[in-house]
Amino acid sequence: MKIRFLDGRVVNPGDLSWNALQELGELEVFDRTPEAEIVSRARDAEVLLTTRAPVSAATICKLERLRYIGVVFTGYDQVDLKAARARGVPVTNVPTYGTASVAQLVFAFLLELCHHVALHSEASRAGEWSRCADFSFWQTPLIELERKTMGIVGFGRIGRRVGEVATAMGMRVIASDEARENTPAWPGFEWCELNELLAAADVVSLHCPLLPQTRGIINATALSRMKPTGFLINTSRGPLIVEQDLADALNRQRLAGAGVDVLSSEPPSRDNPLLYAKNCLVTPHIAWATKEGRGRLIDTAATNLKAFLQGHQKNVVN
Repeated sequence: MKIRFLDGRVVNPGDLSWNALQELGELEVFDRTPEAEIVSRARDAEVLLTTRAPVSAATICKLERLRYIGVVFTGYDQVDLKAARARGVPVTNVPTYGTASVAQLVFAFLLELCHHVALHSEASRAGEWSRCADFSFWQTPLIELERKTMGIVGFGRIGRRVGEVATAMGMRVIASDEARENTPAWPGFEWCELNELLAAADVVSLHCPLLPQTRGIINATALSRMKPTGFLINTSRGPLIVEQDLADALNRQRLAGAGVDVLSSEPPSRDNPLLYAKNCLVTPHIAWATKEGRGRLIDTAATNLKAFLQGHQKNVVN
């Protein structure tokens, strides 16, 4: 069984083991594969693994030995599912692996926006505390989260975990989602329509999928409904936000701050307006990338493949 992983470095740059996959066949891992080289590198592959490398209909048609495609990630829009299905090739994904990690980054953003820990640490190390006439000083307003309202847009696994943490910190949680099932028994929890949520929340955290109806859901109109003291956090999909509109709101102090782990194109162009917006924290799509989360990705990808080899279906998306 020849297994070819097109872009394995982003999942495992060397700090994890490939043993779970190596036990299932002859594994060759490429750091990255340009689209033009996919067919030549995978020509003899029976199993093709990818995180973001595209697997088009044309590629699938040219890989005569291909029996299985494993997406080592949750999103699978980089694979032509129809073409794979026509060839009888199952496509699997890893639906749950980073819930705790993504929720953790939401609060890393939020606590930094509230306390500016890095700023105050740098000031102290630069001698400003030593020169201070008082025992304490601060360079920005410091914000307490207890009794603030967390608005969660998209209330799936990750959204609910964010709600659990917010509740533990004494925040009130409101949520917007088309599926309003399993209402949590948290004090003060409410379901809201999006516009109502934007107006009521002190913090808005995005956790919805990118669909035609959610693309650009956070635009100038939506931002105008938020409190000027509010924070916006996006660890979901970059195109949910009209980036210039968010940058304008931040620069004009119509919004107090934002934290974004995802952008409309990745890597971003150097002129992306959020890279220069006031009080905007930007991280390079790292919410998923804890060592623990990446380990679960590899383990689940191996479990999916092992099930296929044993004649079962697990996490098949086509």
